[in-house]
Amino acid sequence: MTAATMTDTAAHCGTRPDRPGSAVARAEVRSSVEALVTANMPLVGHLVREMMQRLPSHVNRDDLVSAGMTALVLSARGFDAERGVPFARFAAIRIRGALLDELRSTDWASRSVRGRAREVDTVRTELTNTLGRSPRPDELAGVMGVSVGELSSIDADVQRASVLSLQGFAPETGAALLPDAQRGPEQLIVDREQIGVLHDAVAELPERLGYVVRQYFFEQKQMSEIAAELGVTESRISQLRSEALVLLRHGMRAQAENPPANPDGGMQSSRSMAKIASYAAAVASRSSLSVRLAMSNPMGEAIAAAYAQERHSLRASVRVS
Repeated sequence: MTAATMTDTAAHCGTRPDRPGSAVARAEVRSSVEALVTANMPLVGHLVREMMQRLPSHVNRDDLVSAGMTALVLSARGFDAERGVPFARFAAIRIRGALLDELRSTDWASRSVRGRAREVDTVRTELTNTLGRSPRPDELAGVMGVSVGELSSIDADVQRASVLSLQGFAPETGAALLPDAQRGPEQLIVDREQIGVLHDAVAELPERLGYVVRQYFFEQKQMSEIAAELGVTESRISQLRSEALVLLRHGMRAQAENPPANPDGGMQSSRSMAKIASYAAAVASRSSLSVRLAMSNPMGEAIAAAYAQERHSLRASVRVS
């Protein structure tokens, strides 16, 4: 009979704590527990090191060691050698469980969020290997069977659960680790090019459509004022504006990396599609990348002076016509 079993038997038999036999039993149990803990303390360090290799750097090693030591002591107190299981194997199972419980208690993200994040990482890696480049959000969402909005929500949940250690960086470099809402160089170039494409798209509109767009959106004029200037009704101005927006939308989409073959799902007639295709080709060939980038400053802000001369000439041509 082990020391732990002797203690339990004495307790069930009503042995009083002050009897010599009870004191001897407690001393034997304490000695046995201390011997098991002392002999197996390296086991805790080994299991913690093994787990730390798969954890981010902000996880506190001391917290894991403390949880592991507690589990080791509890394992020594509950160990029964008569079951034929070696103590190291018995304790390792309980220590690993205690380490996982400690990690879950300090993780700000739920297990479902972590599971979805691992799924996203796996799919992203597979697509990168297949495509030879980083997949776009729509490609990633398509493979996972979710919308782009749901994919962004998963990434946002993981980012909110990310923890930074205040002791992990110097005061002068800590700000660099925080999320930056500003656009990166690549996105800035893309946005500047889109500003230039929009400028070309507006410039390639038929005269009256371009005049309506500039007066309504850039000059902030009411439809009644534009109608009075052109000598037409407000409903006609509304029609011109809608027609201009359709052309602008197609002209901008045609400059995308993968433009849709038929954005309106086949609702356009062949004559209308030919007109749209001709307009999109004119927008694409109107200017080069350097000219488009010149329509905005290095910060991605549109340069108002770049539109002034064309606005004046367009106004004059519309009034003459």
